[in-house]
Amino acid sequence: MLNRFVAISLLFALIGSNFSRFFIYAGFEVNQKYITEKLCENRNRPWMHCNGKCFLMKKLKQAEEKEKKQERENQRSHYMEALPAVASSFTFKRSTVKMIYPERPVLGTMHRAFSIFQPPKALSLQA
Repeated sequence: MLNRFVAISLLFALIGSNFSRFFIYAGFEVNQKYITEKLCENRNRPWMHCNGKCFLMKKLKQAEEKEKKQERENQRSHYMEALPAVASSFTFKRSTVKMIYPERPVLGTMHRAFSIFQPPKALSLQA
């Protein structure tokens, strides 16, 4: 019984967080007459035909700011999890054994002296 209650509570919490704007709109539609008469900023100016929309916009803006703030905190916590808490240093040991490989000629090639190979000389044409 307790597991079922916890599961249903978590389900409502997830749905509530994802559909917060829907709940704000639904609450506005249900209570629009009360909001228009008591909570509207323009209730003294009926010619504006606000009908409580100013209150609705204010509530939607508050919900959006709350979501952005929660998202920034989530990103900050993920950033903190990615970084190590204590700085660590690494030291690399140099190899003490040095391998020297003998030069081996490749079969089937000729060793030419590179002194006979010279780059071509530029010709200067005189007019």
